Amino acid sequence: MMRRRDFLRATLVTAGSVVVPTACSEGEGITGACDMNEDDTFFPQSVASGDPRPESVVLWTRLVDGAGETDLNLALVVALDEAFTKLVELRSTSSTVATTGSGGTRVPVTARAEFDHCVKVKVSGLSPGTTYYYRFYYTTGNGCFSSRVGRTRTAPAPDADVPVRFAFVACQDYVGRFYNAYAALAKQQIDFIVHLGDYIYETTADPSFQAPSQERKVAFSDVDGAIALKADDIEFHAARSLSNYRELYRTYRADRALQRVHELFPIIATWSDHEFSDDCHGATAAYLDGRDAEEDEGRRKAANQAWFEYMPVDYRAGDDFQYSSTAAYPEDITIYRDFTFGKHVHLVMTDLRSYRADHLIPEDAFPGKVVVRQTPLEDKFGGEAPPFASPYIGDIDAEQHRVYREMFEEIAPTFGFDPSLGYGPSEGPRIISATFINAVVTKLNEQREEQLPLIDTNEMAFLERGISYFDLGKTDYFSKFGSRYFVFKDAFDAMSDLAEDAPVMGDAQSAWFKETIEKSESTWKVWGNEYCLSQLIIDSPIPSPEPPSEDPPPPPRFYMSCDGWDGFRKERNEILGKLAAQSNVVAITGDLHAFIAGTPAGDTSSSMNIVEFVVAAISSATYRSLLRKRVAAHAILKDLPQSANIADNIENLLVQSATADGATELNPRLAFCKATSNGFCVAEANADEFVVTMHMLPDSALAAPLYEEADAAALDKQITTERFKTVAGTRDLYWKDGSEWKRWNPETADWDS
Repeated sequence: MMRRRDFLRATLVTAGSVVVPTACSEGEGITGACDMNEDDTFFPQSVASGDPRPESVVLWTRLVDGAGETDLNLALVVALDEAFTKLVELRSTSSTVATTGSGGTRVPVTARAEFDHCVKVKVSGLSPGTTYYYRFYYTTGNGCFSSRVGRTRTAPAPDADVPVRFAFVACQDYVGRFYNAYAALAKQQIDFIVHLGDYIYETTADPSFQAPSQERKVAFSDVDGAIALKADDIEFHAARSLSNYRELYRTYRADRALQRVHELFPIIATWSDHEFSDDCHGATAAYLDGRDAEEDEGRRKAANQAWFEYMPVDYRAGDDFQYSSTAAYPEDITIYRDFTFGKHVHLVMTDLRSYRADHLIPEDAFPGKVVVRQTPLEDKFGGEAPPFASPYIGDIDAEQHRVYREMFEEIAPTFGFDPSLGYGPSEGPRIISATFINAVVTKLNEQREEQLPLIDTNEMAFLERGISYFDLGKTDYFSKFGSRYFVFKDAFDAMSDLAEDAPVMGDAQSAWFKETIEKSESTWKVWGNEYCLSQLIIDSPIPSPEPPSEDPPPPPRFYMSCDGWDGFRKERNEILGKLAAQSNVVAITGDLHAFIAGTPAGDTSSSMNIVEFVVAAISSATYRSLLRKRVAAHAILKDLPQSANIADNIENLLVQSATADGATELNPRLAFCKATSNGFCVAEANADEFVVTMHMLPDSALAAPLYEEADAAALDKQITTERFKTVAGTRDLYWKDGSEWKRWNPETADWDS
């Protein structure tokens, strides 16, 4: 019978030698681990690992010693056991890559000052599906000091018929809130973590979603390098300089609960918007809603470099990729990539911020500007304008409309909008919504003695009808409302279908993504997707601007957000069509700050769907909390009594049962929504099923840390779970109700037993 020691030695032939360590002495060149206690002083962000593949993983730390202006030398040790009695022999093949094989067990690495003394080493030649332990050592005149021990695990071999268990998370604002969800996640038995973005938040105290506390706040040392902002009479900053972004990562990664999950599990991460700037596209921010230009490639590159420094990523550009701010944006860094875990999981991670277009409705759009005229609308809707179209005057510069032209010229300085009414010098004629003109006239007449004339109803009846920004929900001149949030669905669908393409992924990424999914031979094709695919619409409480009639149009409906996939209908529909043509495609999604389960489909192929699971925020404000503040800031909603119900009843507004006559409600493919909780998801995939368990914490549970072992019972008591799955060979979503699995039926908008 083969002895255990001989068996272990035989299985490690291709992964290098394993030796028993001795106490280290760099001067004597002896290999092994240091006989020294851990010292967080030199390793304040602890350690992390990422991007596990069958034969490699990326290991990370940050070394701090002195002023930080020079490179620092340290060493990496990898072992098969936590006690470091079975060390793996390694040799350096470059400054950032080590491979197993004959060599030493202490691999020299350098913490480079230009990268904030962050260290990343890709260790290759490892065995598939194997747990490894690692730590870094730093020698000074006072002795040898070690980091904390990290644990990581390589992916199983591509032909391994093994189950895969992983967590997916998103949105971990540090300000004012604690990472208790991570404290709970650390107790899970999982192979890796997928982070879907918003790893940091770039602002220090934005009152729209942040409330700093004495224990949880962010302050920049480079205040002059930051962006000074003000809202609700509260002054705060947004990161702009490389120093600002680095300080965010240092602060976040100093949290012990976050460190702990990094020490236990490898991470596979992408970014969303807050790693750079809220609701960004490319290198453009959205704080000022179009009042000033906000494109800033220098700021975008600072954010990209800090992400490169602090995230353990295996880049498509190659093992020796080093970030350079001199490279042209967005080619300075490419983060979309894919991973296989045995026969059953192919994880495809995308980047939905770097290459995307601006929102289809500009924040500074003049509300009255008509963007779709009558003829294309009639062509689209079978010869007549749809009910959501409204009358417009064909040229406000015509003499008969001078009173309205002069009205806008008079009030433009007061309201700060462009007196050109959104039209360029060579763009004309200036077509303006008659409905909007009357709305402005009515408001002005409330404040002046000399009354302006309204365009009367009889004249309105003979005007052509089209879609203006006002018809899309745009009521203010500089606002995210009617642009990114609370957009009228039917008008937006028509406008976006007739508009020029607004790309999200960009050509290169889109082609790679589709080809990767189509050629995948894994049971489950899992898309690491940054924002929600499932349609999110509700009935609008805003009354129609049209006068009452005997045959009123149906009530308008809101898209809750057009910053995500709902705002990019063409590409959403195309991608869903491509994905639905493949078997067993699942999207795991972040960003929304709510738990969602659904079966999203394209607008023109409702029977062709995939399955989506959306994870709530680790710690950021919940979806309901955010909605309360958005409603309170909306120019019209804030004054409507019925608007108070939007946030408080959002779960019921989004997920409703079918009506009595059998017609489905607004989001028939949205099966579940929990908008009041934080937490994480755990996925379990095998040859037959893809099962997701949602671990939910009430937002009140994040006010104080529950990190210690003594807090475990109190933390567990506050966690509730919901369990969902999809079955291989189907496009169905199931929910576990007690001991019974029930299938979601979009036709009845209900769960079938």
